Amino acid sequence: MTWPFDTAPPVPLPPGRPVVGDEGAGTQPLLWISDGPAPAGLWAELHRAHPRSGLWPLLLSPLSAGDPDFRPWLSGELFPEHVSDFESYDSAALLRTWWEAGDEDEDGDDDEELAEVLAPYGRTWPGPAPAVTVPAGVADAEARGLAEVLASFKDVRLGLVPARSGAEALAACGWSGPLNHENDTARIAAVLADWERRFGAQLVEVGFDTLHLSVPVPPATVAEALPIAAEHTAFCPDQVHQGAGTLTAYAEQLVDSHQWSFWWD
Repeated sequence: MTWPFDTAPPVPLPPGRPVVGDEGAGTQPLLWISDGPAPAGLWAELHRAHPRSGLWPLLLSPLSAGDPDFRPWLSGELFPEHVSDFESYDSAALLRTWWEAGDEDEDGDDDEELAEVLAPYGRTWPGPAPAVTVPAGVADAEARGLAEVLASFKDVRLGLVPARSGAEALAACGWSGPLNHENDTARIAAVLADWERRFGAQLVEVGFDTLHLSVPVPPATVAEALPIAAEHTAFCPDQVHQGAGTLTAYAEQLVDSHQWSFWWD
């Protein structure tokens, strides 16, 4: 095993290798990735060890199952030099800007159609959803449980990134999955960091253009879910415009769901 970091691995690891970015990123390793599938239970062990190791575990999936290049992780498609400081952004301001600007794919929709799709809010930004109270230990337990489920049936490898959180790990590794919606991953990471604080949501899996987060305390009703659905739609318009069809239909999917999944076209 080639180990790229100064401190020793926090727990025994399977064979793996360091990953650097594209030619403009230099030679400093961005992350470590396992050579094979993520072993059962290892993500949870590394997650428990994070406070002392400083290495955030991620499940890493490729563009498609069986992809020999395991894009973007082993194909040189990580661009940390294009990522600004995620802590310099205000999540609420970003979400409001994205919501009010809409998405390029909506250009053919008239105002009346958009009003129906985005009811009950239309183009009026409803503001951020209220924070929830997460009992101690529940957010971590939920993240570990989701990782175990995802690793059991998906083509995923284990990744480790020097970072304080999943949001910081996403920015640090130079991921660019939502490029057609947002070309600076720092802005995506700023929203994830805010969701960590307000909802206890943790980043568990990252794919070529997908994210999967654990949710310890999901909304219990559609009314509670609607403002969260609006945040998700601003963050990733494809959730509604190429998915559920309406904001209310998407909100219904969030009720009692312990996982938030995002995909950008």
